Amino acid sequence: MRQVSAGFSLFELLMTLLLMAMIAAIAIPSFANTVANGRIRTEVSALFHAVHVARKESIMRRSVVSICPSTNGRNCSANYDWSSGWLMFSNQDRDEPPQLDPGEALLQVHRASADVRIQANRRGFTLRATDQRATNGTIRFCDQHARGTARALIISYTGRPRVALENSRHEQYTCQA
Repeated sequence: MRQVSAGFSLFELLMTLLLMAMIAAIAIPSFANTVANGRIRTEVSALFHAVHVARKESIMRRSVVSICPSTNGRNCSANYDWSSGWLMFSNQDRDEPPQLDPGEALLQVHRASADVRIQANRRGFTLRATDQRATNGTIRFCDQHARGTARALIISYTGRPRVALENSRHEQYTCQA
């Protein structure tokens, strides 16, 4: 009578490990890009929604509402880097670039993901009631580790945001290092 082994040979185990390593080498970069794109989309959606809320608030309050970058959640930053997050507030004194002053209502604070780099061509966006123009501009969103697809949130003079993957020259958006 012959004995049957219930285990695997060393060759079978090595081949299985090799196959698993090859699948992982293909899947992990793709998964990392998927995660990066998800993070970028989350931040784009948050700011897209904030612009709509600011526009609505400016109409309801019949006053100026501004959105500006913030590193501490209490004051506007004096730069074009929105990567730490932003503030939305009722800008009673209509200062440009917008600054949150004592007595002005803070409407929203957003902390951005540390994995997403956000750069704008403005230090703030001001939305006004329907009889005046808003501040227009572009905000680019990229992954800090150069994964995923860069996107831009474009805000029109009427205060309407839209998301784009390419600029007006049909070139894909990129972020400077």
